[in-house]
Amino acid sequence: MPSPFPRPIHYLVASIGTAGDMFPFIGLAGALRRRGHRVTFLAPEPHRHYAELAGLDFVALGSREQYLAALSHPDLWHPSKGIAVVMGAGKGSETALADFVAGLPSEAPCAMVAHQLLLPAAALARADRPDMPIVGVYLAPGGLRTVHRSMMLGPFKVPAWVPPAARRWLWRRIDARLVDPHVLPALNGARRARGLAPVGGFIAHMQSVPDLSVTLFPSWFAPTEPDWPRPLHRGRFQLYDPHPDTPPTAELAAFLAAGPAPLVFTPGTGNHQAAAYFALALDAARRLGRRAIFLSPHREQIPADLPDSVLWQAYLPLRALLPHAAALVHHGGIGTTAEALRAGVPQLVVALAFDQFDNGARVRALGVGSMLLARGLRARALTRAVRALLDDEPLRRRCRDVAARFARANEDEAEDDAVCRAIETAVPAAAS
Repeated sequence: MPSPFPRPIHYLVASIGTAGDMFPFIGLAGALRRRGHRVTFLAPEPHRHYAELAGLDFVALGSREQYLAALSHPDLWHPSKGIAVVMGAGKGSETALADFVAGLPSEAPCAMVAHQLLLPAAALARADRPDMPIVGVYLAPGGLRTVHRSMMLGPFKVPAWVPPAARRWLWRRIDARLVDPHVLPALNGARRARGLAPVGGFIAHMQSVPDLSVTLFPSWFAPTEPDWPRPLHRGRFQLYDPHPDTPPTAELAAFLAAGPAPLVFTPGTGNHQAAAYFALALDAARRLGRRAIFLSPHREQIPADLPDSVLWQAYLPLRALLPHAAALVHHGGIGTTAEALRAGVPQLVVALAFDQFDNGARVRALGVGSMLLARGLRARALTRAVRALLDDEPLRRRCRDVAARFARANEDEAEDDAVCRAIETAVPAAAS
């Protein structure tokens, strides 16, 4: 459609990470394009097909080999060491993003809509385009620093009695040990090359970059904290699916019809190291005497000999599957968490790293599930946790209540336009 704005804006929508990080940004990019804007999607090369399937112009940030090397790194899903792997995987994206922006026509207005971890790269790009507004997008509350009530340090919840000064000290120690040494040398080298002063801390710099910050999760899931960046627009879960109308296979339809609602186990599509997880899942399903569906695109991770009571599927839209599930056991990615909230199905988060601990804590606080730590997990503990979910009728009622709340908050598609309007407001040329 033709742009309704006086000066059409070229929106550069940039994300890194696994497919779970891509889909909300693809959904947002599509919403901006439907409002008449030109949109280019920038992401790791393996996600090109998702962007092109959505009809978006695509620019690669990093190679397929670099992406796969990070996914196969043995420390990727370590609670503390994984941060260094993620930071290392992003090396080069900062200059690739800046170089692309530098090559755009200077007379054509553009704006950057970036995943939080790409905000320092967006700041580099703005050295060549000082007129370029930057919008930072946060997919999960765990990506936003706080010293207030919901503060999590990896798998550990900071007690309420710990004062803010001590909490700030804890964050400084984590940054000094786990974050800054792995990212600041390359970032500050790139900044010097563009005549910019070095930054002293990655996270503080990241949160200071945007002209507007946007959350793609609602306030009922995570209330706004006083120290989150401002200005801030609170959005809703952006549950984009590249294949929303995928029909069930004959095998799946027969399986669902053959018995009671199954358990669903998934460690996330980006997990290439889940063989032990699925071995535990099989053991737990047997102990519980329950049918199960194992979701993973990586067949080599699934036990070779599955009983008739367990079905492996490479991919299924969770929106279609979860209403038929007795419970969902998953890694705690924000998209999977949100799909379980939408379906009203009890969920057990088996958290490995990153924002998964915070997401699991919020699931528990909502009273719709529980959380275990993947590290050191045993079949007995997994079995007990799943059984507790299945036997907890008040929890199942809370799941239904939250699903109804989710439906009320998401039934109005104008919410997506509200996010787009907030982004446009941060771009003077679009609003003029």
